[in-house]
Amino acid sequence: MKSRWYKDAVIYQIYPRSFKDSNGDGIGDIKGITEKLDYIKDLGVDAVWLSPCYKSPNDDNGYDISDYCDIMDDFGTLEDWQEMIDGLHKRGIKLIMDLVVNHTSDEHVWFKEAIKSKDNPYHDYYIWRKGNGKRPPNNWQACFTGSAWQYVEHLDEYYLHLFSVKQPDLNWRNEKVREEVKNICKYWLDKGVDGFRCDVITYIAKPENMNGNISYSAYVTGEHWEEYINELARECWNKYDTLIVGEATGVNKKRAEEITDEKKELLDTLFHFEHMQTDAYFGYLPKKLDLVKFKRTLSNWQRSPRSVWQSLYYENHDQPRSIPRFMPSGKWREYSAKALATSLFFQRGTPYIFEGQEIGMTNARFTREEFKDIASINILKVIDKRAPFLSNFAIKALNIKARDHARTPMQWSSNKNAGFTDGTPWMKINDNYKEINVEDDLKDENSVLNFYKKMLKVRKEYIDITRDGDYNDIDIRNRSVFAYSRTLNDKKLVVLVNFKSKPSKVKLDGIKLDNAKVILNNAGNVPFVKNGYAMLAPCQSVVYALSK
Repeated sequence: MKSRWYKDAVIYQIYPRSFKDSNGDGIGDIKGITEKLDYIKDLGVDAVWLSPCYKSPNDDNGYDISDYCDIMDDFGTLEDWQEMIDGLHKRGIKLIMDLVVNHTSDEHVWFKEAIKSKDNPYHDYYIWRKGNGKRPPNNWQACFTGSAWQYVEHLDEYYLHLFSVKQPDLNWRNEKVREEVKNICKYWLDKGVDGFRCDVITYIAKPENMNGNISYSAYVTGEHWEEYINELARECWNKYDTLIVGEATGVNKKRAEEITDEKKELLDTLFHFEHMQTDAYFGYLPKKLDLVKFKRTLSNWQRSPRSVWQSLYYENHDQPRSIPRFMPSGKWREYSAKALATSLFFQRGTPYIFEGQEIGMTNARFTREEFKDIASINILKVIDKRAPFLSNFAIKALNIKARDHARTPMQWSSNKNAGFTDGTPWMKINDNYKEINVEDDLKDENSVLNFYKKMLKVRKEYIDITRDGDYNDIDIRNRSVFAYSRTLNDKKLVVLVNFKSKPSKVKLDGIKLDNAKVILNNAGNVPFVKNGYAMLAPCQSVVYALSK
């Protein structure tokens, strides 16, 4: 059933809580998405990835699911959801849903039963272990701080939670759990869903022996992982024309190529995080972007075998905004937004746009009380307890790296609350919404939004090269310019992007641009070319098309 449609596609990610509120309660919802389907269609994307909208107590903004087959009350009803997917399909847009099956909410009926007794048939749906004396079974720490084990006194057992204490991990060794997951997938696929983004899917296979000090790598595509995923793909996913993209935390390039090879029937593609570590220590400690390392990382992934497909992204709900993360803000913001898009969208793979990226939304500025993400809140709690003298530093670091930046409401207009809601927004709206919003961008032919529309049309026009062309670096050691070429038979695209707010030159490595056609340019002037070099204006990006 696999047509591999996603190889020609551009995908738009919606974080429903922050996209558009239709009823004035301050929370984005399904009807709000439906209101904006023409906007999404006009942008020129081929599919929407919808972050979790299932029933949830919202300990981790919907990634703690209490009912996989219903819609969160905040977001609406199944009828609202059906109207939305029908509207998407009517416009030729596919829908990718989030699949969160490493863990459930502790308010899911399975866990409510599991915690009653060791004899309950649902007890083995989760991972339980005896303590190591008075200590947890092993050394694992949860991703949101603290031990990954929670003690339940009346059972005298610990349950595993790699994330929040309210997100107990499922036991994939239990065949009944795997059948439940297949049934969940089939339920949504039969309703018309076109695939899944699989949350932390590389974590699902825990080792049998979990006592003592164990490496965290033990649960990254661990024991029986390929067996579980192949079973799910063979018996469910591959019976439909799906895209299955995995969040692949902890997976290196070699392993990524093994688990996304088309011949293996595992994942179609995945999100890696290697390029996201080129401006950070340990995830949350910011450092200056190393552009050469950034380029080398992306280039290395571009050289994967033909049977391996890439997912291309700079932003999503778990990352801060790419402005000013990767390129300058302020007076250079619009140029930067266009340049970053250009650098990404002509690589080999399926590009993703995160809501607001197409208008150049930026990081916000949060006070301590304005952080909403469980990770940010828990980090500050730990700092306060263990090293209160670092609290101000922690707030500064989070104002650069926190996930909260991606979750500020979409900026639709310069009206009150950025046109997101008539009520009180669930989360702070970025203060710059009067200068950065969809309504103003639609009126300006040179806006970031209209550049995105043009860029997607150009990408489709040259889809044979962007999909199948060879990738080659240009002047890879250049610390200011990201440049590469894509070559297919006698056709070539050359992409030049200046990441700096000053003029920068790039060595063309023997490529002649004399008779090249400029097919995309975010600045007024074409770069000056002389003696094998091109001189780019500040934050300029340009794409050339050449043919023999």
